[in-house]
Amino acid sequence: MATDRSLTSARQAGLLVSLLWMVTVAMPGPLFAAPVAEEDRVPVDLRRTTIVVGDMDKSLSFYRDALGMKVIYDNAINTPREATTIEEAEIARRLVFLQANDSYIGVLGLLQYIKPKKDRVDLTGKAFQEGTTVLVFNLEDNRAAFDRASKVSGVTVLSEPQETSYPSYDGTSTIRVLVSVLQDPDGIAVEINQVLDDLH
Repeated sequence: MATDRSLTSARQAGLLVSLLWMVTVAMPGPLFAAPVAEEDRVPVDLRRTTIVVGDMDKSLSFYRDALGMKVIYDNAINTPREATTIEEAEIARRLVFLQANDSYIGVLGLLQYIKPKKDRVDLTGKAFQEGTTVLVFNLEDNRAAFDRASKVSGVTVLSEPQETSYPSYDGTSTIRVLVSVLQDPDGIAVEINQVLDDLH
């Protein structure tokens, strides 16, 4: 259960989530990923967001097991490259890529420093502050994903699933969205959305 401090953070997070969604739904075009028209393309692709994590197993429990992402890469990255064990390596890391429904974009990287260990940045109570990150996921069953994710060790619940309505693209109706917000085991804010109405 959330503490009084967590409840205050949850209320603030809820307000910020609402603002973010209002900006998102006000943008023209579909909310979900689609190829960009040739005349609108720019010379850059955002391939991946990588999070430095403290415990790869906890992070995989959250992103793979609870949210349903698929592992597409999982390797040791050692320095020097010829080092085959952690003991031989000066720097030993584990790098995992997870994908949602696109293998080129929408990929999440998880990077754990095994040797030497990195100092942890304490993000407790800092979700949605300037300089922090928010990952937004669309899922078909928000409540089930939230239930799984909230049980992962180290996860903080900021906002339980709640239905929110936003103006439609043409402003003549509303779009209902089920929204929940958590912090993952490393304190990264994660918003889980389930769109309840047709966006088109």
